[in-house]
Amino acid sequence: SPAQKLVFNRVNGRRPPLLLQQISAPEECYTLAHEENVRFVYEAWQQVEQQLDGSRSGESACGPVQYVEKTPNPGLKNFVPIDLEEWWAQQFLAKIENCS
Repeated sequence: SPAQKLVFNRVNGRRPPLLLQQISAPEECYTLAHEENVRFVYEAWQQVEQQLDGSRSGESACGPVQYVEKTPNPGLKNFVPIDLEEWWAQQFLAKIENCS
């Protein structure tokens, strides 16, 4: 399914500066090859997830094996993964606030 697009309503009916209207990126278009590659990866990953679920419930003795480190790296003890989508949203909103 296509990615959802962000929609921003005008604040107090004000128009954004002309500069923001000129910077807007063109709509992305995907080639048939791109869509085929995405479909292939998606379907392959779904198959792996189904096999992992089956091996966890004891249905299958063979299949994919999930890697888990036996001796975790102590330098990564306090590692917190970044939510990249949230970070990009914050950057985008910060740019908008700086322009107004």
